[in-house]
Amino acid sequence: MGYTGGTKKNPSYHNLGDHTETIQIEYDPERISYEKLLDIFWHSHSPESSSWSRQYMSAVFFHNEEQRWLAMESKNGMAATLKTGIQTQILSYTGFTPAEDYHQKFHLRDDHALMEEFKHMYPDAREL
Repeated sequence: MGYTGGTKKNPSYHNLGDHTETIQIEYDPERISYEKLLDIFWHSHSPESSSWSRQYMSAVFFHNEEQRWLAMESKNGMAATLKTGIQTQILSYTGFTPAEDYHQKFHLRDDHALMEEFKHMYPDAREL
């Protein structure tokens, strides 16, 4: 979890500026293709829905021209499948700032029993 797509230096949850809350995925193309990641992305949200703020907008941030082309191609394919306009944006990657520790693994942290187990495994919460 973190922030990208904006111009503000050192964004934070309470001082986000024009950034968007995002996740950054590091992947091994030998194990999964970028195309497959895009397919998972398109089928994991409602790309035709408008976001009510830039903070929570739906976007793909590409790192190079090949990724841009693949993202646009997959977006056009999804638009044809849904027969509607797609609100998800395809934007150039400008950097990623990790969110504060308390935002990392947010849903996992809601499971108090599981977190107790993790505390025994990772006494320093930053290692989790």
